[in-house]
Amino acid sequence: MELRNSTGTAEFMLLGLTQSRDIQLLVFMLVLVFYLIILPGNFLIILTIISDPGLSAPLYFFLGNLAFLDASYSFIVATRMLADFFSERKVISYRGCLTQLFFLHFLGVGEMFLLVFMAFDRYIAICRPLHYSTIMKPSVCYALLLALCLGSFAHSFVQVALILNLPFCGPYQLDNFFCDAPQIIKLACTDTFVVELLIVSNNGLLTLLCFLGLLASYAVILFHLKGHSSEGKNKAVSTCTTHIIIVFLMFGPAIFIYARPFRAFSADKVVSLFHTVIFPLLNPVIYTLRNQEIKASMRRLFYSHGGR
Repeated sequence: MELRNSTGTAEFMLLGLTQSRDIQLLVFMLVLVFYLIILPGNFLIILTIISDPGLSAPLYFFLGNLAFLDASYSFIVATRMLADFFSERKVISYRGCLTQLFFLHFLGVGEMFLLVFMAFDRYIAICRPLHYSTIMKPSVCYALLLALCLGSFAHSFVQVALILNLPFCGPYQLDNFFCDAPQIIKLACTDTFVVELLIVSNNGLLTLLCFLGLLASYAVILFHLKGHSSEGKNKAVSTCTTHIIIVFLMFGPAIFIYARPFRAFSADKVVSLFHTVIFPLLNPVIYTLRNQEIKASMRRLFYSHGGR
């Protein structure tokens, strides 16, 4: 039996990124090439971390999970967008729309929590080095990962629950290339002020608080590094700088999309494209390019397989 809402809505039509066929073709080719090049890089990062016992520190444990979450997050949107390019009617079922919404927020919030954990790891490593091995034990890392899953599930469940009983009057057209709360809310034929306020609080406020907390934590870390030796200081500053770049790539578009009333802006779709497809795949790669240990481990992995 097909899932429907209270007004019997069975499906939505996605209007896509643009109505221009030429621009659609250009975006399709760019996203496809980018996806085929960068996505394997994310899985290479995961394989490298798993296969190298020297990369067993919590930092690399979190990085491997970040690569997995980012690849999954992009997969949910990019594959659908690429497939829809060949469809005249870009239709998604009501059930499929809510499923995409759930996993989009489950993985997106999971990324945010993971970046918070990575900042916590760097704070302990740099500001409390004598207690690092005691605090950041494997059991603690797995507990943090479990907390991430539970927190992400709770967040996504609230997102879907708030939208589930909204009545829709048509036309059932989502002005985007994927299902997300801001576009779905606009189709409701009832006063959505309270629901919108709750979603903005659940999304935007959480995103903004995590962002400000991360900036404050890295400011404390960088201030603490002023008293370190030059060699250790340079390595730590490089690591923290990379984390800060990823934080801005992740949180900048998210704040633009979710931390404001759901009103349409001309830049919405472009920001959404970078937020859901481009930046998630780039995040682990940016980190890897600035991490000498992972690059060295990748070279050893290539040489070991190339020599067979």
